[in-house]
Amino acid sequence: MAGQFDSKRISDVKLLDAGAGFGSLSIAFADRWLASADAEHSLSISAYEIDPNLVLPLRTRLSNLESSETSISSEVIEGDFVGHAVSMIKHGNEPFSHAILNPPYMKIRSGSAAHTLMASVEIETVNLYSGFVALALALVRQEGEVVAIIPRSFCNGPYYRSFREFILERSSLKSIHLFEKRDKAFSKDNVLQENIIIRLQKGVPQEDVVISSSSDGSFSDLETNVVPYEEIVFPSDPRKFIHIPSKDSSDALIRHPRYKSTLENIGLSVSTGPIVDFRVKEHLRKKASSEDAPLLYPGHFSERMLNWPRENFKKANAIAINSNTKRWLYPRGFYVVVRRFSSKEEDRRIVASLVDPNRLPETPIGFENHLNVFHQKKGPLEENVARGLIVYLNSDIVDNWMRNFSGHTQVNATDLRYLPYPDLQLLSRFGEWSTNYSKLSQVQIDNKVAGIR
Repeated sequence: MAGQFDSKRISDVKLLDAGAGFGSLSIAFADRWLASADAEHSLSISAYEIDPNLVLPLRTRLSNLESSETSISSEVIEGDFVGHAVSMIKHGNEPFSHAILNPPYMKIRSGSAAHTLMASVEIETVNLYSGFVALALALVRQEGEVVAIIPRSFCNGPYYRSFREFILERSSLKSIHLFEKRDKAFSKDNVLQENIIIRLQKGVPQEDVVISSSSDGSFSDLETNVVPYEEIVFPSDPRKFIHIPSKDSSDALIRHPRYKSTLENIGLSVSTGPIVDFRVKEHLRKKASSEDAPLLYPGHFSERMLNWPRENFKKANAIAINSNTKRWLYPRGFYVVVRRFSSKEEDRRIVASLVDPNRLPETPIGFENHLNVFHQKKGPLEENVARGLIVYLNSDIVDNWMRNFSGHTQVNATDLRYLPYPDLQLLSRFGEWSTNYSKLSQVQIDNKVAGIR
């Protein structure tokens, strides 16, 4: 991370390390500074740490950097960084030239002390990691740099929109580093988010962005590319989504001339399955009767097809139809489902399956909360449209787009809404074509979707 900073600007440095832990990032920065700075230059480190068990070892490690020969000084501030930062911002202070961060990951409750404090300096966000980055950016002087390793979840979705606007309005996005294999980069941790390293520079014009990637934290297979900013944050996108290209995919879907529609403008919708099973335990059934509706879980789908009911299934196969459950049921018909939970290391991010009513009884249908459901105004899809969605969503061109777009371990309905789509006519053509085959291969799907013009 210390290597991300502009080497031409590391001379007289006032470094902020918020959530410093044992001081590893500050020490790495100091090592780099010592290798490049002249004798007359100085490095001053301000390290914030709230955990009292870490403060003493942090002080010891940073004090070991100090000597009459190095011109390095350090201070460790024990306590809440958010409160200290907000106070400095309100007094108009911008004391730092650089900030290096591995911030804590913790949701911020609306109305909490942290939320109230940050809102008082126009920072609205939902997690401490993004709050720390925003505060650090506010505390560095003009042309100051912030380098942080943070989850990728801020890049899209409505919850981080204010944070994206905050950083992109106040700074230039200089570089992004991707870890292509989360299980290698963070093998000692139970990491559920994909992490990236970002570098921001305050108050300078936006230029092209350096995108780098490596398999793990050793950076032994580092690859670097320069990408126009307009291909990362689309000028026409008011949500300021950040699209990060990776070395194993392309922008083929974005550039494809036939995939320019949104779900909304083709009259379709996608929603999270409304049935949360533990809240309706008394209505669940292992075996369906004539008074029950099929309840579909991810486990009811295999190789893009529905397998219901399942014998010896750990979950329910059905849900009672009554006044308590009717509001959650969909009319019988064709639907497309995509499981919500996935991870980057799996073969596919999107796995779409067909709900064929011919495999179900003459009743409404229940969808469990771990599925995303494509529908038309809470009703079924036209059959060829549904089959066309199966072809399109299971293509590599779409899967690569989703891998670039989303760093979640979930495939959310929100993510699927922002996917580019074919128009209804083309979806119907895909669906009609697919009925000529009993089982489509991945090569057939990819050739059809990528080759259409």
